[in-house]
Amino acid sequence: MKDLNGRLCQIVDELVGRGVPLAQARREFEKLFIIAALRRHNGNVSRSAESLGVHRNTLQNKVGNLGIVAGDYSARSPGRRRRRP
Repeated sequence: MKDLNGRLCQIVDELVGRGVPLAQARREFEKLFIIAALRRHNGNVSRSAESLGVHRNTLQNKVGNLGIVAGDYSARSPGRRRRRP
C-alpha cells in the first residue's frame, strides 16, 4: 500500500503541476478505474460492481454518465452478435 501511495502522490503532483482541475482528475480516475474493473470481468457490470463495492445500478449510472460502453470490454468473439432485449 505504501508503494501505491507513493505512485499516486507522483501522479497527483504532476497533475497539480499541470493545472488539471480536481473535477477533471476525479472524472478521469473514476473512468479508468471502472474500465479496469469491466476488463477484469469481461464487461459484466454486476461482477464489476461487486468488485468495486458499489450497487449494480450505481455502476450502471456511472458507466452511462462517463460515456463508457460496458460491452466494449467483453471477451466475446468478434463474429458473435449480442441478443437484443
